[in-house]
Amino acid sequence: MRTTSAFLSGLAAVASLLSPAFAQTAPKTFTHPDTGIVFNTWSASSSQTKGGFTLGMALPSNALTTDATEFIGYLECSSEKNGANSGWCGVSLRGAMTNNLLITAWPSDGEVYTNLMFATGYAMPKNYAGDAKITQIASSVNATHFTLVFRCQNCLSWDQDGVTGGISTSNKGAQLGWVQAFPSPGNPTCPTQITLSQHDNGMGQWGAAFDSNIANPSYTAWAAKATKTVTGSCSGPTTTSIAATPVPTGVSFDYIVVGGGAGGIPVADKLSESGKSVLLIEKGFASTGEHGGTLKPEWLQNTSLTRFDVPGLCNQIWVDSDGIACSDTDQMAGCVLGGGTAINAGLWYKPYTKDWDYLFPSGWKGSDIAGATSRALSRIPGTTTPSQDGKRYLQQGFEVLASGLKASGWKEVDSLKDSEQKNRTFSHTSYMYINGERGGPLATYLVSAKKRSNFKLWLNTAVKRVIREGGHITGVEVEAFRNGGYSGIIPVTNTTGRVVLSAGTFGSAKILLRSGIGPKDQLEVVKASADGPTMVSNSSWIDLPVGHNLVDHTNTDTVIQHNNVTFYDFYKAWDNPNTTDMNLYLNGRSGIFAQAAPNIGPLFWEEITGADGIVRQLHWTARVEGSFETPDGYAMTMSQYLGRGATSRGRMTLSPTLNTVVSDLPYLKDPNDKAAVVQGIVNLQKALANVKGLTWAYPSANQTAADFVDKQPVTYQSRRSNHWMGTNKMGTDDGRSGGTAVVDTNTRVYGTDNLYVVDASIFPGVPTTNPTAYIVVAAEHAAAKILAQPANEAVPRWGWCGGPTYTGSQTCQAPYKCEKQNDWYWQCV
Repeated sequence: MRTTSAFLSGLAAVASLLSPAFAQTAPKTFTHPDTGIVFNTWSASSSQTKGGFTLGMALPSNALTTDATEFIGYLECSSEKNGANSGWCGVSLRGAMTNNLLITAWPSDGEVYTNLMFATGYAMPKNYAGDAKITQIASSVNATHFTLVFRCQNCLSWDQDGVTGGISTSNKGAQLGWVQAFPSPGNPTCPTQITLSQHDNGMGQWGAAFDSNIANPSYTAWAAKATKTVTGSCSGPTTTSIAATPVPTGVSFDYIVVGGGAGGIPVADKLSESGKSVLLIEKGFASTGEHGGTLKPEWLQNTSLTRFDVPGLCNQIWVDSDGIACSDTDQMAGCVLGGGTAINAGLWYKPYTKDWDYLFPSGWKGSDIAGATSRALSRIPGTTTPSQDGKRYLQQGFEVLASGLKASGWKEVDSLKDSEQKNRTFSHTSYMYINGERGGPLATYLVSAKKRSNFKLWLNTAVKRVIREGGHITGVEVEAFRNGGYSGIIPVTNTTGRVVLSAGTFGSAKILLRSGIGPKDQLEVVKASADGPTMVSNSSWIDLPVGHNLVDHTNTDTVIQHNNVTFYDFYKAWDNPNTTDMNLYLNGRSGIFAQAAPNIGPLFWEEITGADGIVRQLHWTARVEGSFETPDGYAMTMSQYLGRGATSRGRMTLSPTLNTVVSDLPYLKDPNDKAAVVQGIVNLQKALANVKGLTWAYPSANQTAADFVDKQPVTYQSRRSNHWMGTNKMGTDDGRSGGTAVVDTNTRVYGTDNLYVVDASIFPGVPTTNPTAYIVVAAEHAAAKILAQPANEAVPRWGWCGGPTYTGSQTCQAPYKCEKQNDWYWQCV
């Protein structure tokens, strides 16, 4: 259960730990005593990882002026807990967990084994398919450590199925990431078939600066010593196949909803409430116990609860995402029933009216959405006291920050009741939890939907594409994602059936692209892929800006310390929970486990007016844990989210293997966006200046907020909030005619008559807060709009049925087909 994707999860978890100081981390010079090779080295301390960890690099003599293609590496990794021939360590050659070359090393029977691996998503890395190779110069294994000196040829640039990257040594530095684990890999003597257990012995990143000692005239002579290759012994390749269930013959549905998350579950419930037959297709497996989930730690084994039910276990996703995280995207996304609502911290807010008014077109303004808001909040009212005994636990961190904010004139509000007060206000954390458990759409909308005979739920089933004739969708093509999933084509009701994509910001966009809907450059990628032979013909492509307008809250972490702050180790609670806390939760759904890890709060808000006249919204989430190299204990991390009003946008694209990639970052392109981030930090520093005993770790006392922000790298690892939105933007400016919108105000995809999108991807921009409640409200509103649309009627022979300005039915009376006559006119013939 706790295997395979741990390497990736570890690096994901530390992505936000990258500090400005790390961007300047100077190396130490180390001469390996047995070989005489001189290295630049960077080390993790024993407080970060038991036994310590050291990575070293040596480069060719001209590498600081001409980019090198190889390096000599040094690893000193720990086996301290389990002794000789145990443990494993890993390095990412550009810091991030995805889309970069990964080196893994581990000891077995006195040898040190290695493997070059590559991951395009949050799943077990695959063997690297490029021409890089490792040969060994020296190694050692003892009871506490294993070391390796190795040559890594063609390792400083990489290409895995068209996904490329590399390190430019002439930049005199690189971003490097590491993880370390106590357990040994599975299949340790067969490097190409290893399985990696949880990285339970630390993780981190360095912005590793190079000095002159890294490039040495003796490099060629040292490289010549690399003559040993440890290949190991394999019993032969192991293959597994997925047992698929054929789509039953004779079935069809009035509505097929794709994706069981914050958008898909509510919209499927509302559509089935109308009496229409509805199929909800979810790629993942059951999550919460109520719906048949089974994943759980030992202390939950005799209960109906799973890891997803218990609020205090929500952060486990960052150390054990095996089978839960989507494997076809370079971001963390939940491929499990409930999607993000099953794995997130459950933060829940009544949406701020200003967000709808600013972001959305007519028909979606605050007054338009009021009914949907009321309906959603009546189902999921939210709570600021999730513990069923009515107490809030370990609130020392909240009290430290709240005292400073209040003394500086900030107002304490109830984030659920006072939703319209978002300027210099603060609140206790509000959650979607119900009765001390996860709650949310899984415990409400899905429960009511499953009671109806006209509703069906298929799990473990991935949607490849929609099947369409011109702009009319006749069904969806599915394939089994896990054992028991369905494979084949599922039709919708003839003429009147509809499909709703709710697979998320990346998932829905990917389905559209695989269905021939999107920008030409991306449809050409699909055409050149394995999809090519069965892809809809070029003449039926619909040119829409799918993947553009990508947005996310720009995250900027700051850190303070105070002796009154009390840290709680939620990660330790997975295997070894405190008995009192465990019993409080199991017997009464009370205590610290009823609150989300890592003890979140307070939440606070501010609005900043920029030089461009735009009001930008800042939302802060404080939590009791350290960031950067600040240790847990007395630290609090305060994450600033830049939301409504931000103008920076990015793009999602497809790799040649059809994985989704954030190819253009949506962060701080506009100087006014950056100015708002800086001013927000300055204002917070002033607000907390009156708190006796509070010290700032980041920014430090001798660093300005502007310098702090300038030195933080703008990467998705360091700046993302994972609140991705916008790739199928809603608007009245039809993207086929040079506009920016993919869906209209009824959420229908332009150029189609029965295809809709209802999820975070339709949002024109990010709102103030974490977006779950906004997505649920949008689903309520969208369902009503979809149901209000008149049913399609078949167009008679010779009738107009398509074209860039056509908005009616695109299905013809049998036996006629809607066929293109020219670029502007399709006809039933």
